[in-house]
Amino acid sequence: MRFHFDPLKSRALRKNPKRGIGFEEAQEIFERSYYQDLCSEIPEQHRAIGWVGQKLYTLIFEIREDEEGEFYHLVTLWKAAREERKLYEEHS
Repeated sequence: MRFHFDPLKSRALRKNPKRGIGFEEAQEIFERSYYQDLCSEIPEQHRAIGWVGQKLYTLIFEIREDEEGEFYHLVTLWKAAREERKLYEEHS
């Protein structure tokens, strides 16, 4: 699985106390069990809810393609809200 993201945005997310991590760490979501759904159709964006360390996060991403194949473009992330925690618990 390949990932792409804006390194400046990742740095800003890491410095934001409500986010606390950057996209580099958020890739860990895909290494464990996670919940995924489609959250937007235009542009087509997906939501993944999963664990990074000891905290549950929500990550928005787009599935894109280039000459090397498919990759995940990471858009934004935040600590999972109550409703997202419930979705994760019900489906994982």
